Amino acid sequence: MNIPAHVGIIPDGNRRWAKKKGFPTLVGHKKGFDKTVDIVVHAQKVGVKVITFYAFSTENWNRAKEEVDYLMDLFMSFFEKYMQKFHKMGVCLRHLGDMSRLPKKCAEKLQNGIEMTKNNEGLIVQLALNYGGRDEIVRAVQKIVDQKIKSEDITEKTINENLDTANIPDPDLIIRTSGEQRLSGFMIWQSAYSELYFSKKLWPEFTISEFDKILAEYSERERRFGE
Repeated sequence: MNIPAHVGIIPDGNRRWAKKKGFPTLVGHKKGFDKTVDIVVHAQKVGVKVITFYAFSTENWNRAKEEVDYLMDLFMSFFEKYMQKFHKMGVCLRHLGDMSRLPKKCAEKLQNGIEMTKNNEGLIVQLALNYGGRDEIVRAVQKIVDQKIKSEDITEKTINENLDTANIPDPDLIIRTSGEQRLSGFMIWQSAYSELYFSKKLWPEFTISEFDKILAEYSERERRFGE
């Protein structure tokens, strides 16, 4: 099987899953976090090199304060509970997005996880946290301006080197769960030639077998890159 080197995942449907089950919304988010760990472990087993999760967008701050606060607490619990496990697996944690807006404790735990795992050579796990594709491009342009690079010297390579994903290959495959068929600002520069798959499964009910089924379908696609 032709395994994609880089898989991006938009894990959508936590709130709808909770509603369907008759649970409070927050229960859906907790279930979704647990699912993320399962997929990380399996992705490394099957040979994926990079996996990127769209964990929290720049627009998600517009949600109810109770929900946002709960999500930030979940991120902190996630780092506390799983970073040692990921470190032992050889996982390397990276962050996409603007860390400055995150709560101080959350940003500290995220940064600690990045420092702890930075020399690991296993699966690279990228968390897009306070991330938006347009925001990323704006920040990349600001970096280029700060470097005083002449306009005629700016190339695609220049932009790539100043994105949050610098030195990481573009995603070969992007999966969005819950049946929604849009990228919602997820790696909009990097996804120019990504294969897309829209699963009808809500993220908490997404399974390893569903993931494997998607990888098998990807393996059968012929990628042309505009040729």
